[in-house]
Amino acid sequence: MDTWAFFSDLLNDRRRGKPSGIYSVCCANPIVLEAAMNHAASEGTPILIEATSNQVNQYGGYTGMKPADFAALARNIADRSGFDPDNLILGGDHLGPLVWRGHSEAEAMPEAEKLIASYAEAGFTKIHIDTSMKLGDDPLDLPLDDDVIASRGARLCAVAESAGKTSKPVYVIGSEVPTPGGAAEKIDALTPTSPEAFKASRAAFEREFGRLGLNGALERVVAFVVQPGVDFNGDRIFDYDRSSASALAASLRDAPRPLVFEGHSTDYQNIESLSAMVEDGIGILKVGPALTFALREGLVALEQIEHELIPGSGLRPSDFSGTLETVMASDDSHWKNHYHGDGESLRLQRRYSFFDRARYYLPTPEVDRSVKQLLLNLEQMEITLPLLSQYLPRSFDRVRRGVLSISPRELLKDCVRNALSPYSLVCAMPRNKK
Repeated sequence: MDTWAFFSDLLNDRRRGKPSGIYSVCCANPIVLEAAMNHAASEGTPILIEATSNQVNQYGGYTGMKPADFAALARNIADRSGFDPDNLILGGDHLGPLVWRGHSEAEAMPEAEKLIASYAEAGFTKIHIDTSMKLGDDPLDLPLDDDVIASRGARLCAVAESAGKTSKPVYVIGSEVPTPGGAAEKIDALTPTSPEAFKASRAAFEREFGRLGLNGALERVVAFVVQPGVDFNGDRIFDYDRSSASALAASLRDAPRPLVFEGHSTDYQNIESLSAMVEDGIGILKVGPALTFALREGLVALEQIEHELIPGSGLRPSDFSGTLETVMASDDSHWKNHYHGDGESLRLQRRYSFFDRARYYLPTPEVDRSVKQLLLNLEQMEITLPLLSQYLPRSFDRVRRGVLSISPRELLKDCVRNALSPYSLVCAMPRNKK
């Protein structure tokens, strides 16, 4: 896939009045990735899959994968699921000093350079440069200046330009970057980025790219990260308010070259909000926690079916929910900054929160074994239509219409595709080239 050609088509569509967009699957879970590729294949579109810097980096990140490992995982899943790897776009999200933000600039930026080089060398062709965070020696009492953010971003872009082995990547830049994975702090309302802030940040990046002779890379900046007024926390979703974002949307028309906005934390938005976002110029919709949230919902529903069928079967129950709770309760490293309250409140948050911090624990050996046991058990049982209707009613309808098999893995992937469907419906993206 020629990523620059794809995004050029998308931007040209928008220039002609067609509100094209693309959704970005920000996830490393193999079942989610397989479901997303199945969905894209059925739609006849490319797929954009992104890894974040804390998830995948030169030291392995929390997944234990380096960028080349993640690229190999995605391509292997494409091969076994029948998805044409030529229609796969790999992106790097929040590439910058995020992981090393507690260190000084002199320590953090060289690590960020190694990070972005490792992504470019592994064949990632959509690069989100994120230098919006303060570093250890930045003033605590002052906002981070646009020129500092842009200077650091241009420095990283220069590394990516020289490190890429194939076609030059496209870039996403911007300084008003929502917190990855949802807003951990308590918020009551969100204010969209002002047109003035967007213009000032854009001008700073243009100056710094020009100063380093990165005019060719500047031409391949396809999107700008802003806060369009959407986010989520543990039990609340902040829906897109078109009227509040109207001035920001209008400011896109003043950009010197075609651009779209990239919307982060668009998880859980309803289809009306997503459609309005794409129409208003938010042409890249990032979604991740909502997909693993749907995966967990599917696993719990399948466990309920298992509970009904397992008596007298001689099979060992999977105990998926119990295992997940035990592992999460014994290791709070991935949820302690997001979940607060007493014991029972924490239990409910661990299981049901929109933050879906449970996704960090699905790959653990204990939880992974329980998932495999659950799917193995159900493969040896007859999942009846009444049970399917009770616990997975949306899948029941597709089974009845003959477009979905009663296979536990297919049912699980169907839950993910249900969550992904609104994003693909609103993104009238350019189709695959034949």
